[in-house]
Amino acid sequence: MADALSIAVIGEEHLVDGYRLAGATVLLAAGADAVRRAWDALPGDVGVVVLTAQAAAALGEDREDGRRMVAVMPA
Repeated sequence: MADALSIAVIGEEHLVDGYRLAGATVLLAAGADAVRRAWDALPGDVGVVVLTAQAAAALGEDREDGRRMVAVMPA
């Protein structure tokens, strides 16, 4: 059986905090620098990352690193 991968959510608190209830790792990040720090701090077992629209814009193409599936919340 394959190891389970976890889910992380990055973005502004009012948009991402509720994901904690579903068991996701929530990384609060407002602003481009905070988003990049959160992205760089993702644990190795994270296989899916959900980004707010602002977080996705801050990461640009860097979010397509091929290691994780990335979903962007609608604006």
